[in-house]
Amino acid sequence: MREGAITAAEAEAIAAAAPVKRRKGLRLALMLSLPLLIAAVGLFLWLTSGRYVSTDNAYVQQDKVSVAAEITGTVAEVAVHENQKVRKGDLLFRIDPRPYRIALEQAEAQIADARVQVSKLQAETLGTGEDVAAAQSNLQFSQRAFDRQAELLRRGFTTRARYDEAQHAVQEARDRLASAEANVQIKRSALAEGPLAQQPAYAAAIAARDKALLDLKRTEVRAPIDGFVSQTERLQEGNTVVTGLPMVTIVRSGNTWVEANYKETQLTKMAPGQPAEIHLDAYPSAKIRGHVMSIGRGTGSEFSVLPAQNATGNWVKVTQRVPVRIAIDDNPGRPLLAGLSAKVKVDTKEAAAPSASAGSAASAPGGQLASRH
Repeated sequence: MREGAITAAEAEAIAAAAPVKRRKGLRLALMLSLPLLIAAVGLFLWLTSGRYVSTDNAYVQQDKVSVAAEITGTVAEVAVHENQKVRKGDLLFRIDPRPYRIALEQAEAQIADARVQVSKLQAETLGTGEDVAAAQSNLQFSQRAFDRQAELLRRGFTTRARYDEAQHAVQEARDRLASAEANVQIKRSALAEGPLAQQPAYAAAIAARDKALLDLKRTEVRAPIDGFVSQTERLQEGNTVVTGLPMVTIVRSGNTWVEANYKETQLTKMAPGQPAEIHLDAYPSAKIRGHVMSIGRGTGSEFSVLPAQNATGNWVKVTQRVPVRIAIDDNPGRPLLAGLSAKVKVDTKEAAAPSASAGSAASAPGGQLASRH
């Protein structure tokens, strides 16, 4: 055998020792990498601790307008159905117009009667002027007759009785003149200076006619905004409409947002303009980007119908929630319905955009979205 050659026994020993060395090396690598991995995870959690604040108390919101009739009457025609899309000015329903047409005819008759009454007052005013002139002439005649009787009585050519009669005639003439002048004032007080349109009775009749025209126009109830019709169960032909009672609701198109109700302890670093991530329960596969549009000026309990009375003996501290409006920046490709449940996560590390609070909504296919400024 040559010098330096490896025997078969030595080769077997070397082959047997190799796996042992590999296992020791692997064990050493695991022992070193595990603490490093734990340290890296800990560092990541420390760096991101408190950066993201999330809540599942969030819902899609849209503006809603309750449409009520401004007059009372019976529904004669229904022009829309549930979930129908309408535009501003489209007919929703019509109230029976017949009573209001009759009221308009009565108002037109009142205008004609007012015109006649004004003409009559004008003529009577002119007539009372003639009465005053006649009364003045009669007073002058009576005064001259009295003066003559007074002179005759002084000379002794008349009786005391005639003198008294002449004096009484003067007083009667004065009374008739005063009555005629008062009658003129009464007639003139019923008339205003100026043309017919400025006369009180005529103006009142015109106002009544305008009111009747407005009521007749209000028998056609039209959509005040663009949107989708909802809650039409009360809108049935034959139903009685009462003034101010909502008959149908329109969900406004073009303005959709998410209202996330965060705990007050989560608002420490939150500010308008920070990015947000929205997940809708209805569309779990869709991840929608948004941003904080604004933070509410009060807690939800503060604006409730029955706000909490904290100045009581049985007070218990409860963490309050504040509504945060989240604008939608993405197009989810699906309709965004009012009231859909959502989960919102806000990144509070990113600085707020200078004009983020001025975010507004813009419509897009499949839903109404808010554009970020």
